[in-house]
Amino acid sequence: MSDVSLAAAFLPGYRIQRELGAGGMATVYLAHDVRHGRDVAIKVLRRDLAAIVGADRFIAEIRTTAHLRHPHILPLFDSGTVDGLPYYVMPFIDGASLRRVLQQGPLPVREAVAILRELAD
Repeated sequence: MSDVSLAAAFLPGYRIQRELGAGGMATVYLAHDVRHGRDVAIKVLRRDLAAIVGADRFIAEIRTTAHLRHPHILPLFDSGTVDGLPYYVMPFIDGASLRRVLQQGPLPVREAVAILRELAD
């Protein structure tokens, strides 16, 4: 079973819409939170990584995220495990990643400074 069908089958209350991206540790999906009527992002530990190194590092990320409170850090809505894979749910923010924006070329100085100020905060 793929991680998409796994998440769709075992995450009650969430309707998986599509994959948003994958990184070194996890895959992130766009989903609809049926109970609260909102779009969310669900980050699920990759099955191959869980089999090799275990879930401890990802679970530590979940615990750390749960305690962070800052306007520029997405809050944790929910977390758990699905078929042995830990996941967590956060708000979905529509827009391009900074990586994607920078691939289009250099930013104007004012825009770059504004982004750097927010990052430093």
